[in-house]
Amino acid sequence: MSESDLLSRIIPMFGVSAFAGQGVVVPPGDDAAVVTARDSVVVTTDSMVRGRDWRDDWSTGHDVGIKVVAQNVSDVAAMGAVPTGLLVSVAADPETSLDWVIDLTRGIAFGAEDARCPVVGGDLSSAPAGVVIVAVTAFGDLEGRSPVLRSGARPGDVVAVAGDLGWSGAGLRLYELGLVDTTPSRPARDHTDREKAVSVLQWYHRSPRPPWESGPVAADGGATSMIDISDGLVRDGGRIATASGVELALDEQALREHFLAGPIELALGAEDGWRQVLAGGEEHSLLATFPEGSVPVDERAPWTVIGRVVEAGPEGPRLTVGGAVPSVTGWDHFAG
Repeated sequence: MSESDLLSRIIPMFGVSAFAGQGVVVPPGDDAAVVTARDSVVVTTDSMVRGRDWRDDWSTGHDVGIKVVAQNVSDVAAMGAVPTGLLVSVAADPETSLDWVIDLTRGIAFGAEDARCPVVGGDLSSAPAGVVIVAVTAFGDLEGRSPVLRSGARPGDVVAVAGDLGWSGAGLRLYELGLVDTTPSRPARDHTDREKAVSVLQWYHRSPRPPWESGPVAADGGATSMIDISDGLVRDGGRIATASGVELALDEQALREHFLAGPIELALGAEDGWRQVLAGGEEHSLLATFPEGSVPVDERAPWTVIGRVVEAGPEGPRLTVGGAVPSVTGWDHFAG
């Protein structure tokens, strides 16, 4: 199938016409799309590589599409912005199955519709045998807000999370242990049955649904810093600490009570589960700091207070849990 033939199959699936009144001036079809912007434009990009970021024996093309949208939209949300457009680029072995590409497209379209964020263009390219790379660039609108940076946390702030911790990492760990979920549809959250807990966690790893709507809510509520948890709570929380020159002192009891108890502990046990809460990657929940008493009430994804910001000591900026530096660090693309 030629590039033009493939584009004629996948572009209509994105339903861009539905967004014509929401900022899309020129849809895909020209050298570039045109979208409106009322304020500063937030831009981010992320990619997924077959065999590195997903495995075909675990994830469908639909899963990959949902996941690559989620990780980009969460980055936009972490700045306090609302997503406004996506560019999708795919480099694939020419022998890649058309069915897989169509499934990927459906997943991207599903994620984009859920985020109310149109796909406005992208690129197709061939790749060496066995190689498939899916990349998304996301745009966002601050809608008059100031961007929420990693560098704004101040002593006296509280630290809070919107979303879960460790679910995606726990799902990956369960796959590595040889468990393979075969549930045909996403199960409801379940805290009493181990088999269902395994299914919930592996589904989340394959196709996460982060609380991206909570990013603008946090910004409106006075968040002083914020980050998308993509590489684990310890590593990403440490990035806020370093950028802000402070210590994030997290409450171990709060973390165990709100995030370890439930599916993670049920599926993995306390020790391995605790490691995932602290260091599990690809979660894409939001970690933010707020002045005391200003944590927003968000029914869609409640913010859970997990610690405080304190002055950095002689050791310098750092993250601690229960007064100690954790022995786990989180994900690094090159160091492992």
